Amino acid sequence: MRREKNFKLNEEDIEELIPPMGGCIATDKITVDGLPVIVMYRGEPYNDMDSGWQFYSGTETQEYLDDAGNSEIYDVNTIANFDKAIIPYLNLPVGTELERVPGTDKFDIVSG
Repeated sequence: MRREKNFKLNEEDIEELIPPMGGCIATDKITVDGLPVIVMYRGEPYNDMDSGWQFYSGTETQEYLDDAGNSEIYDVNTIANFDKAIIPYLNLPVGTELERVPGTDKFDIVSG
């Protein structure tokens, strides 16, 4: 059974901030709870419509991540609207993992 989600931003609040680059995965901690992106990882895309990006708040437990209902596929632009700090890093290559520098809008490359 699919849960109804109360997103932090309404559809009409989403602006075009970046050129189309495909889909991504983000957790409800970002899109529903409104937490900032703390970890972003670019994996191998599954198809031409997948950017490979995955976005996490850093507060997700394994149990939380194992529940598919806690994550969704979004256009990367949608997640950029939730946290504009990700935008400068979106063109980094597959295999890149970044973590936000605490208290800033900057990310450090962890691997990639």
